[in-house]
Amino acid sequence: MPSVLIPTPLRKLTNELDTVEAAGATIGELIDNLDTAFPGLKNRICDENGTIRRFVNIFVNGEDVRFLAENATPVKDSDEISIVPAIAGG
Repeated sequence: MPSVLIPTPLRKLTNELDTVEAAGATIGELIDNLDTAFPGLKNRICDENGTIRRFVNIFVNGEDVRFLAENATPVKDSDEISIVPAIAGG
C-alpha cells in the first residue's frame, strides 16, 4: 500500500502517526480510505464536493496532483503520498 506522510496539524486525527498506509487506485480513493480509517480526515483535506481544498497540497512522489489528474491521479503500492497544508505568513 502507498505510504502517506501526515502533516503535524492533521496528526491528532491519525493518533499522532506521522506516516500511515492506505489503499486506493487513485488519490480520491486513497483519501476516502484514509477517512474510513481516520474519521474526519477527508473533511480537512477536501471540500463538500470532494475537491482537494485550495490550501492543501498533495504530492505523489514529489509531483503535485494539481498538475497531474487531481483526485483521479493514479497511485501504486510503491508510491509516497505527501499531504502538505499551505502556510500563510506576513
